[in-house]
Order: sequence, then C-alpha cells, then structure tokens
Amino acid sequence: MTTPHGSTRVFARGSWTEASRIADVLRKETVGGVLLLAGTVVALVWANSPWAGSYEALRDTRVGPASLHLDLTLGTWAADGLLAVFFFVAGLELKREFVAGDLRDPRRAVLPVAAAVGGMVAPAVLYTLVNLGAGGGLRGWAIPTATDIAFALAVLAVISTHLPSALRTFLLTLAVVDDLLAITIIAVFYTTSLAAGWLALALVPLAVFALLVQRRVRSWWLLLPLAALTWVFVHESGVHATVAGVLLAFTVPVVRSEAAGGPGAGPGLAEHLEHRFRPISAGVAVPVFAFFAAGVTVGGLSGLVESLGDRVAVGIVVGLVVGKVVGIVGATWLVTRFTRAEFADELGWPDLVGMALLGGIGFTVSLLIGELAFGVGSERDDHVKVGVLVGTLVSALLATVVLRLRNRRYRRIEELESVDADADGVPDVYQRGPDTPGDAGARRGSADG
Repeated sequence: MTTPHGSTRVFARGSWTEASRIADVLRKETVGGVLLLAGTVVALVWANSPWAGSYEALRDTRVGPASLHLDLTLGTWAADGLLAVFFFVAGLELKREFVAGDLRDPRRAVLPVAAAVGGMVAPAVLYTLVNLGAGGGLRGWAIPTATDIAFALAVLAVISTHLPSALRTFLLTLAVVDDLLAITIIAVFYTTSLAAGWLALALVPLAVFALLVQRRVRSWWLLLPLAALTWVFVHESGVHATVAGVLLAFTVPVVRSEAAGGPGAGPGLAEHLEHRFRPISAGVAVPVFAFFAAGVTVGGLSGLVESLGDRVAVGIVVGLVVGKVVGIVGATWLVTRFTRAEFADELGWPDLVGMALLGGIGFTVSLLIGELAFGVGSERDDHVKVGVLVGTLVSALLATVVLRLRNRRYRRIEELESVDADADGVPDVYQRGPDTPGDAGARRGSADG
C-alpha cells in the first residue's frame, strides 16, 4: 500500500490472499509456541529437581552409527537434525514471501528487512561492548541477535491481545528474515573447520533434489533420502548441519511452471511442502530442541545471581531487551526518514516498540548459537541459557505491558478487519483500501478461485 505521493505505508494491510495465508501460518506457529513453552518448563523443572541427573543422562545419550560419525547425543540430534527441519520451513517461507508474497514489491520488503538487520546489528554491538575484555566472551556476540517467532506468538496467545494482521505479518516477516541472517552467521562465523570435499559432495544430492522438485516430483521415497544425504554431507563438512535445510528449501519452486499449468493452476510446490512440514517443525522439532536445550540447573537465587554476574549473560540480556528495540525502531526510523514512509491506519511508534520487544524474545536460535559458541554443557553455556531465559522473560513482560495498553485500539482495528465478507468472500475493508496492482490481482484471483 502506498501514500498518495507514492511513498510506502508502515504496517499497511497486505492483499487478502496473503493476509489469509499469514493467518493460517501464525495459527500453526502459535500452537507450536505453546508446546515450546511446555517443553521449556518441563526441562527447567526436571533439571532443577532431585532427578536432574536423569535429565542429563537422557540428553547425553548417544544414538547413531559411529562409522559415519553420527553417534550423536540426543541433544545434538535435536540441535543439528530437528532444527534442520525448522530452517527448511523458514527457507520455504522466506523464498515464497519474496517470490510470490507481498514482499515481492521492494517498497514492502525494505521495512521488515531493514528492521531485521537493525534488530541483529544493535544487539550484537551492545553485547560486544558489555563483553570487551571479558576473556573469551566475545565469541557469543551473535547470541542475542535472533528472534523466536513461535515463542513470541505463544506470548501473544497468553496475553490474548487483538493484534492487527499488519502487525502479525510484520512480526512474522521480521522473524523469517532474522532466521536467514542467523543461519548465515552460523555458517560463516561458527564453522570451526571446513572439509571442502564433503561440502562439494553435498552438492550432488542437493542438485538431484533440485532437479526433482523443479519437475514437481513429490515422492517422499525419492526426496527424503536425498535431503538426508545432503544433511549428512553438510554435517561432515564442518558447516552446521542446519544450513542444509535452508539450501534444500531454496531449490523448491514457488510458482508453477507453464508446463504445470502456470501460476493460476494452484499453489506451487514450496507452499505444498511448507504445509506438510510446518506442523512437524512447530509441533515437534522446536519443542523437542527446547526440551533438550533449556534444561539448565540454576541453583536457586544464588545460582541465578552468579550466572548473571557473568558478562556473557548480562550482554545477552542487554542485547535482547535493549538492543532489539534500539535496532528495530532505529532502522524503521531511518526508512521513514529517507523514503517518506508513513504509519497506516491507527498504528504508530508505540506499536513498533511493542513489536521490537517481542523481537527480543530470542530463544531457539539464541540457545543454538550459545552451544556453538561455548560448547554444550560448559559453564559458559549454562550462563548463556540463563541470560537467554531472563532476557526473553523481561522482553515478554515489557511487550505484554505495551501491547495490553494498546489493546483497545487493536480491538477496533480487528473489528474493522473482521467485517462481513461480501459475495466474493473478501472482507469489505480489503475492497475499500488503497491498492497496489498486485493487491488487486491477488483479490481477483481469490474471488475467481
């Protein structure tokens, strides 16, 4: 959506078809977020109970063939294997947004991309400033850069805020771009040794996988073995195995080819695979990872104080709580300053601050980067977990306060968005609003379909 002078609108409504798809995605992620919260609570309670030893024994149980260097602990399988599914879905979502979603319009894409970049740079800078001269602590500079969309949506579900679709779409897009930047950081900065031969070998099953999906082959008995081989070879190369998930996702076509009937013949293979794998990612992969990653023995109040005495933990808390707000709000201000963008409807800077605070809920990927930076089970890794948990909790509480204060306004906007649909099944509010050409075409496609 644009202003009369051609500038972009911040938090403008997207097309009806895109808004409907985003709503479906967020419903699945919200359920996953509740399961993630449950897994985290169970892990924390178990790890701080008299039976903590059994939790550690379960987490450190090794499974897999040693001859293939895959005799990994259950905790490592969760981090390297299950999170590859998570990043596969994130890669599909990101590609679809920029190829066929509302973000194919650069005017729409610039804001969430800029906000995501700002929301990663500022926390990293603040963490680095806190940890200058901290004796190895700088290695964790990327820990507070990630946003956990499932956890954020779980918070929204708990506080029952009537968040408008534009804000939910912004949050989802921000988190998806954030995930891509995070996996890039993991691949570039947390690859300690690189076996180029294994990495080159991974290109073979990846290329075959790409060839099959380009031909719209959906046979799981062909695709899954190729995906598994790609994962194994990337794992052996020294690059974190979750990178394989993103590489595989980027090969999947978003729009049907003319031979398959063209874009009007139905959704592309990316949407089909996303529909199949998102429940596995949100309902299994992320909660299981959280269960194995979040189980830190705090040691009561004294242990909590001791952990927060480490500048690594302090830097994480500052990065998540302060850095995310400074980065996201600052980047958005720059966009509005240089593109003449204006806030749409009844939304404004307080709503952006609420989204930025939700962006400070960095859990899944933050814990993963912490393990890569300091080693699983190390004392610093325990301090990382405490810092991530505290920073996430503080961000969630502050976001709750801000969003609840704005909830009456959100309820009015939601009522406007939820007006009775017309004969074509498209709410009147989407019919009345200013359009980009793509919006009008999307609505016509929805009505015709």
